[in-house]
Amino acid sequence: EVQLVESGGGSVQAGGSLRLSCIYSGFSFDDSDMGWYRQTPGNECELVSGVSADGTTYYSDSVKGRFTISQDNAKNTVYLEMNSLKREDTAVYYCAISTLASPLVRCGSWEVLYWGQGTQVTVSS
Repeated sequence: EVQLVESGGGSVQAGGSLRLSCIYSGFSFDDSDMGWYRQTPGNECELVSGVSADGTTYYSDSVKGRFTISQDNAKNTVYLEMNSLKREDTAVYYCAISTLASPLVRCGSWEVLYWGQGTQVTVSS
């Protein structure tokens, strides 16, 4: 059984930082990619960052240069380091396993195979 458990969300002022963690089980990076999606208060959902089995990473334009995705295979954990946070980063962040870490794999797509429960990130000015 695949399980994804996120943590690390919270409230922070603009310009601050947070690090999200996603501990996974029942999953091998040999099979699929992983990514961080977010759903905003306006219900917009997007892939903000992803990582493939070969280490290739993806970042949306909105977070490029501010967010960093990394993985610790020994701990079965994927991280999302978020710096220089902005109010528009406020969202529920979800760790997900997908067939491909690509913005073409949208939130409602069958290609997103598993979701975590989500962690709230709130950025205030």
